[in-house]
Amino acid sequence: MTFAIPVIYEDDYLLVLSKPAGFLTLPDRYDRQAPNLKHYLEKKFDEIFVVHRLDKDTSGVIIFAKDSDTHKYLNQQFEQNLVRKIYHVVVSGVIIDDEMKIDIPISQDYRKPGRSKPSATGKDSLTILRVLERFRNTTLVECNLVTGRHHQIRVHCSAIGHPLLVDEFYGRSDSFFLSSIKRKYKYKKDEVERPLISRVTMHSYSVDFIHPVTGERITIIAEYPKDFEALLKMLRKYNKISV
Repeated sequence: MTFAIPVIYEDDYLLVLSKPAGFLTLPDRYDRQAPNLKHYLEKKFDEIFVVHRLDKDTSGVIIFAKDSDTHKYLNQQFEQNLVRKIYHVVVSGVIIDDEMKIDIPISQDYRKPGRSKPSATGKDSLTILRVLERFRNTTLVECNLVTGRHHQIRVHCSAIGHPLLVDEFYGRSDSFFLSSIKRKYKYKKDEVERPLISRVTMHSYSVDFIHPVTGERITIIAEYPKDFEALLKMLRKYNKISV
């Protein structure tokens, strides 16, 4: 990695980054050269511990511990659901209810390795969803991840009929283009349109937890990356609801 990854918060015990989309949290077992944060940080710190993970194409807040005691303390908070994890997600379709609880059990999808599915025999899974902004045929929502199942938000949004706007696993597309919302979009001669965003439309916006030493509850926020911000800007311009 040849560039710096934004540090949101750092002290003697914690390191909180704003993870760019496209980076793994841990090394890939099949591709050890794939960019990952653990490898990047090990070049800068004698010891670094992964507290939680984000999917490769999810951007936003991610926490690392600088010592084993801090790592253990924070892991216990995650296990006891004492950490409040907020994601901002753009989904397909207009969600009518301002708030809703999605309480659908989730299990591993053995037919599709690496994916999850709704299942009556799965593990209890709870996502609290709140609408932040509605567009003509998309919605920006805040998801409070109460439990932390694999691909939980993606599975839950798909299960209620509103998959992420971009999600090649659980949705309908692997990219989103301006031409799909801008009327009379003009293609330039011999030009291939570039997508506004070509990764899951999900951002880890904030994490709220108890500091392992001070005992104070702190909230860390990661601002939107450029692609997510650009998507929202275009939706507000070309996909707003007519009054």
